[in-house]
Amino acid sequence: MSGVSTQQLREWDRRHVWHPFTQMQEWERDEPIIIARGEGSWLIDTDGKRYLDGVASMWTNVHGHCRPELNEALKAQVDRLEHSTLLGLAGEQSILLARRLAEITPPGLERFFYSDNGSTAMEVAVKMAFQYQLHKGRGERRRFITFRNAYHGDTLGAVSVGGIDIFHATFRPLLFETIQAPSPYCYRCELGCLDPATCGMRCLDALEALLIEHGASCAGLVIEPLLQGAGGMIVQPPGFLRRVRELCDHYGLLMIADEVATGFGRTGRMFACQHEGVVPDIMALSKGIAAGYLPIAATVTTEEVYGAFMGEYAELKTFFHGHTFTGNPLACAVALRSLELFESDGLLDALQPKIARLSKRLQGISSLSHVGDIRQCGMAAGVELVVDKKTKLAYPWEQKIGVQVCLEARKLGIFSRPLGNTVVIFPPLAITPEELELLLDGLEQAIGTVTGE
Repeated sequence: MSGVSTQQLREWDRRHVWHPFTQMQEWERDEPIIIARGEGSWLIDTDGKRYLDGVASMWTNVHGHCRPELNEALKAQVDRLEHSTLLGLAGEQSILLARRLAEITPPGLERFFYSDNGSTAMEVAVKMAFQYQLHKGRGERRRFITFRNAYHGDTLGAVSVGGIDIFHATFRPLLFETIQAPSPYCYRCELGCLDPATCGMRCLDALEALLIEHGASCAGLVIEPLLQGAGGMIVQPPGFLRRVRELCDHYGLLMIADEVATGFGRTGRMFACQHEGVVPDIMALSKGIAAGYLPIAATVTTEEVYGAFMGEYAELKTFFHGHTFTGNPLACAVALRSLELFESDGLLDALQPKIARLSKRLQGISSLSHVGDIRQCGMAAGVELVVDKKTKLAYPWEQKIGVQVCLEARKLGIFSRPLGNTVVIFPPLAITPEELELLLDGLEQAIGTVTGE
């Protein structure tokens, strides 16, 4: 409806919209920004004010907002077909996208099951691994190894394999039980180990101990490769992922890699697993797959896993799972064009100097007296704020220091969203060097203002 005032929109928002991960009592007291347009790395509100998108619109945006080539791909497809089911029919765009993805995913991952978002991609992965073991005559393998601080989505299966109490504890009575392994930076808190490399080795030792005890009852292991995102941008030490792969092989577990956040260039390679030459048995993809344009996800697996579901109709080996908008042609068309832009723009090569620039600037930010730790993986980083730099004493979560910093940055035209007291840096991959500097300048200034630097 054109001509509706910003104030009227705010009133209707308070009246009708329930926002995710938001305490609505506080929300209704505020005057929210209402985004109406996007342009490159910028979001533009209904009053025309511009905000640099520091979190890539929930970690999805790749090529910038309203990229003309992606707009045209969407418009061209909508004139041909908006949606058709994959239940009983095949879809042109879903076939083309699966074929293209098979060319760029780690070797051996060739079978794609489409769904709608990261949570559903992980639901598919968990159910697929469980049913695979059943078909292989290993019905005793019903459990999963997961990691503390992990986040794999908000549907119940995805929550079950997660490990962030503030998000997940409420729903524990509804969840299936998993075996939780320590993750780097989580384990140091228990052992007082401040060296990430030593911490990583201790985590791996603890993981193997769990596998010795419980491995024979486990269908798979679920991991965010290289980077635990929502857990606080926790970066795994070099070699950690490769050793996890080796342990899965040794103890007979399927390795499920959640590349929902790390996939499609975020770590500097197309997929995080490629940094260590790891090929998981199952990999979940979403967020950047369609460059932030439309909901789409894919769970990709090997011929070995796929083959276990082959059988006659009466054998009931079918994978009984599906989504209404599976393989939506609009989303697939945009995803295909996005992959073309990766090549024509030389995006992965262009990321390398920006990653280096980010790293250099973070070194400067690390000198601030209330910055306890900085963690970076490619074009993703977290700046952890603490009361005391020497002891790394954390701010009480109730003080919402991270939220305060992001609200202060908003005054400077920067939109960011924290993870507790960790300020997140996760911009569109196509952000320019100048915009990246602006983002970091704004966040550094906001941190200084809020912490009294």
